Amino acid sequence: MPELPEVETVRRAMARHLVGKRIVGVTTSNKRLREPLPRERLRNLAGSSFVAARRRAKFLLLDLDSGPTLLVHLGMSGNLLFRLGGEKHDHAIFELDDGPPLVYSDPRRFGMILILAPDELETNTYLDRLGVEPLDGSFDADYLRARCKDRSRPIKSLIMDGHIVVGVGNIYASEALFRAGIRPTTPAGRIGKQRIERLVTAIKEILSAAIRQGGTTVRTYKGTGDGGHFQQQLSVYGRANENCLVCDRPIESLVLAGRSTFYCRRCQK
Repeated sequence: MPELPEVETVRRAMARHLVGKRIVGVTTSNKRLREPLPRERLRNLAGSSFVAARRRAKFLLLDLDSGPTLLVHLGMSGNLLFRLGGEKHDHAIFELDDGPPLVYSDPRRFGMILILAPDELETNTYLDRLGVEPLDGSFDADYLRARCKDRSRPIKSLIMDGHIVVGVGNIYASEALFRAGIRPTTPAGRIGKQRIERLVTAIKEILSAAIRQGGTTVRTYKGTGDGGHFQQQLSVYGRANENCLVCDRPIESLVLAGRSTFYCRRCQK
């Protein structure tokens, strides 16, 4: 599933190649996504131009000069690509005044496209309860320590909670905890200030590195075409029974809150 680095990679591609272009026509499939496609409203966007490409958590926000914003969620297998449309899994095709169309393709159909008016950006149910962005200054040791205080919840589950901090997906949570030297099962309230500081730094470093590499290609995610490359830098995720890159002890795995979790028993306390 595309997480924050993968979605940020797509956002940057949209900022470079979509902003400034005008929609000359929209065609859609007759299939339902996570939410029904607003087909008539999408067709009525003809004549509007894209003026900004933003991201909030794992949602892409594509602003139009006519006022509305396209909210796009990639789901499990969705993507935005510049190419000719008409393939089996294409669900929205935006013909542009310059270059190839913008195509939303989604084989598993867990993604969505919504049209939001300006006043709906603050009240939309998908956006109004999100936590802080992990790469913003508001996500710091003081913030995370306050959210951990007196909590028995495992730290990995807590940092993956989108009501606390957005976009720290399963891969990046495992990697950040390894870098910070914290075992995923550690109760959040037992982690001291210095280790919280290390964890915040590790989360920011891991996510920033993943963005530079275009994300992590696993299963069906292919980013802006060729996929990301951060999987070549993974220290623990998906490496169960392989030797730790630091201490040579085999990486262990467990299921925590329904998610596969990887760690080194010696390096992470």
